Amino acid sequence: MTHFAFLQEEWPAVHEAATRAEASAFPDPRTSCFHARRALELAVAWLYKHDASLKLPYQDNLSALIHEPSFKAAVGEAIFNKAKVLTRLGNQAVHSAKPIYQLDSLAAVRELFHVGYWLARTYARGEKPAAGLAFDQEALPKPGQVPKQTADQLRKLQEDLQARDEKLSVLLADKTALDEELARLRAEVAEAKKANAAAPDTHDYSEAATRDLFIDLLLKEAGWALDNSGGRGTGSTRSRACPTPGAWASSTTCSGATTAGPWRWSRPSAPRGAPRRESSRRSSTPTAWRRDRPPAGDLPHQRLRPLAVGRRLHPPRAVQGFYKKAELELLHQRRTTRKSLAAAKVDETIVERYYQTRSIRRIGEAFERDNDRKALVVMATGAGKTRTVIALVDLLMRCNWAKRVLFLADRVALVNQAVNAFKRHLPDASPVNLVTEKDAEGRVFVSTYPR
Repeated sequence: MTHFAFLQEEWPAVHEAATRAEASAFPDPRTSCFHARRALELAVAWLYKHDASLKLPYQDNLSALIHEPSFKAAVGEAIFNKAKVLTRLGNQAVHSAKPIYQLDSLAAVRELFHVGYWLARTYARGEKPAAGLAFDQEALPKPGQVPKQTADQLRKLQEDLQARDEKLSVLLADKTALDEELARLRAEVAEAKKANAAAPDTHDYSEAATRDLFIDLLLKEAGWALDNSGGRGTGSTRSRACPTPGAWASSTTCSGATTAGPWRWSRPSAPRGAPRRESSRRSSTPTAWRRDRPPAGDLPHQRLRPLAVGRRLHPPRAVQGFYKKAELELLHQRRTTRKSLAAAKVDETIVERYYQTRSIRRIGEAFERDNDRKALVVMATGAGKTRTVIALVDLLMRCNWAKRVLFLADRVALVNQAVNAFKRHLPDASPVNLVTEKDAEGRVFVSTYPR
């Protein structure tokens, strides 16, 4: 018996894709992840077609559809996070040459089950799924001798299926032109949705496991190869295991062992595991460590201080993803070679006026003492803005605070003027005029905003 039988009556296309994902979870994980994403895509398309509260975004691809604010509001955080996981797993199956493991396909089918349950429980006009229905991994079809599909084959299959799908952007472009049948279905769905919402939803959607899984996916995309036995973090169906040597480990989060073992390449680590919010809930977005964490360098058994994003150098902030190994090495190199801006001398052959030197010193204080991430200097016409910037760039480069610099101006004439000034006062920076030199190498790049 399939886990998705409750979808067959009202969502036959979703049911077909879901059962294919279920059937291939053990024998062909890559194909399973592909069909799980396909089932999600069909379910999301159905929602946009039949739920009048959803607003079609600027594009009708899956990523744009699930990130549309009206969709996120309709499905809630738990289902939205599961949709993100299924989308990423499906994209990896089609577009990545990296191996897809059974753990990935089992997680995809499990997340798809919860999405399907929510869909039927919220929108079904007929029989609803049983309240106690739960995902049972042991009930999945066991491995068999079936030919595995490659990423290229799945990519071709995806193109063929999408060519036959309804184009939501065409179908829903003019809501006043909706045919009577669709208008009637929308009214029925709205009534069923209202009636279903009256009963409390007691289903366990395993939100913590989804957050852990999404963090594992982000780590995997950043190049940290989690071993095949599982990922990291409690609350997940995966076993508690360490990533490969040098990965995101701290002395308190890696199978009870100290971090002396994983440090074979002797480079710093960033905080491993899910970040903590004030509510102590796990989040799928990497964030800076909380202020009450031990200072970077105070963790025992570390050869090098770990990177604590948002500590010491800048105020805590959200970051865009997990660092790759090469990025951690670069950050460590920058941290160990950076010199004091206050102790370095400003080149007086570039700037000769006292207020120019004061401006440069104040920017240095903002970066070094106040830990600001940006600064603004307002200077009158003819006050020597370009020379001030050149002297500042010289100071930042000599102290290893900047490797490359982008200088923007609003007119080509000002770009040419700035390039000539950089060549005259800072020739070692190899200034590049991006208006005329598209592929040149250098450390200072000067351009207009549109360019």
